[in-house]
Amino acid sequence: MSTVLATGEDFASRIALEDGTVSTIETHVSTLLFRDDLVFKIKKPVRFGFIDLSTAERREEACRREVELNRRLAPDVYLGVAEVMGLDERVVDHAVVMRRMPDDRRLSALVSSGADARDELRAIARKMAAFHAAAARSPSISAAATGDALLGLWTASLDEMRGLAGTVFDADALDQVGSLAARYLAGRAPLLEQRIRAGKVVDGHGDLLADDIFCLPDGPRILDCLEFDDTLRYGDTVADVAFLALDLERLGRPDLGRWFLAAYREFSADAYPESLAEHALAYRALVRSKVDGLRAADGAVAAAKEAVALLELAHGHLERAQTHLVVVGGLPGTGKSTLAGALADACGWVLLRSDEVRKDLAGCSHHTRAAAGFEEGIYTPAATAATYEELLARAGRALALGESVVLDASFGGRRWRDTAACVAEETSSIFDALRCVAPVEVATRRLAARALVGTDPSDATPDVAAAMAAVAEPWPDATEIDTSVERGHALAAARAALGVDRP
Repeated sequence: MSTVLATGEDFASRIALEDGTVSTIETHVSTLLFRDDLVFKIKKPVRFGFIDLSTAERREEACRREVELNRRLAPDVYLGVAEVMGLDERVVDHAVVMRRMPDDRRLSALVSSGADARDELRAIARKMAAFHAAAARSPSISAAATGDALLGLWTASLDEMRGLAGTVFDADALDQVGSLAARYLAGRAPLLEQRIRAGKVVDGHGDLLADDIFCLPDGPRILDCLEFDDTLRYGDTVADVAFLALDLERLGRPDLGRWFLAAYREFSADAYPESLAEHALAYRALVRSKVDGLRAADGAVAAAKEAVALLELAHGHLERAQTHLVVVGGLPGTGKSTLAGALADACGWVLLRSDEVRKDLAGCSHHTRAAAGFEEGIYTPAATAATYEELLARAGRALALGESVVLDASFGGRRWRDTAACVAEETSSIFDALRCVAPVEVATRRLAARALVGTDPSDATPDVAAAMAAVAEPWPDATEIDTSVERGHALAAARAALGVDRP
């Protein structure tokens, strides 16, 4: 509920009488008056749960804060704060004075018209990267991006939305979104700590929307940052730009959203994991969903449909944010390395090969031949145990940093399969196991061809493969992938088994 206090002079009438005509736009907290090339923004005397503008002093401070903050990105647009004079020439209020922007150059208008806005988005990405590089950082700002703080934001919004369950939202859908968000954050403490240490948590824009960005010939003007609550501007730089990427998706152009994020990654030189961006996109979708849900509860019937669609969007991004640990095992020559590499390339996931790890531990090049008999040389049981321990330790670190991982190793024994599953559980990751199979004659032919080339880190021979087959333990819970078929078909089967067969 809001409290509307008595209004002062009719400022719109005053500036219209001086000279020219004036048009007006109303928002929840402001009245915007447009005259010629200027905009006057007057704060309404209202009090909401998130903002208190009930006194002239509070409104003046809000005006000055809005100008100060928005000059960071648009100094030539925010001209200053003007005094609003009453008929007796006494100051009765204050207004933000802005340079008027051309409506046809709004980013939202360009996108909605079907224009190719990639050049404009590239310029916006460059400007945001420069803005973030110079933005304020402090311990109090960093505190906004810890796991507990982020989970608190999710929880607060979802709790508010649960009050609309049964009328606007489905309760089960809200619970699913909450569970996925909490799961991601539970396994990502090292990633979040790394982001803070790297200075990636800043006092940002906080509300980057296509409606408030104007693409002019000399560069973009980015307006209307979130000024009423400093803490809501604080966050990861990726979360800040995710606002606009999500808004572009909401406008029906997810391709432009991806383009913008890729451009921002380039200009910021930020190697963040894709899962972090997906999580940020999901949260922005949730906030927009909540806002539309509250509008629907206030009687805006059309907003209910949009609220539900945005909640589904949040769910989709959270699913894509999940980290995966995929074990690709099987006997030598069954095609596990080929499949694991293709899967990692197709999904953009980290590939870890036991053959490379083994040679790292032995202190030799990946291409150094170290052929030996079964359980001999660098292939003794102790060396194999050390290899799996290091392989899984590297996987755990990557997963905790938000990367999905494909493991290429035989995994002939239950011990290491079980340990891999534990690593996935400890990092709140999805665990899947694929076992590659191929006829013996096919595997033998592959091993011979690989030995002839001599560039693969594997030293396995047909005799070693036969010995490994004799001691391999049953693996009933793995999905069997026949690699004797065309490579593309094997990859498609693997992606379908993992549920990542969508483009």
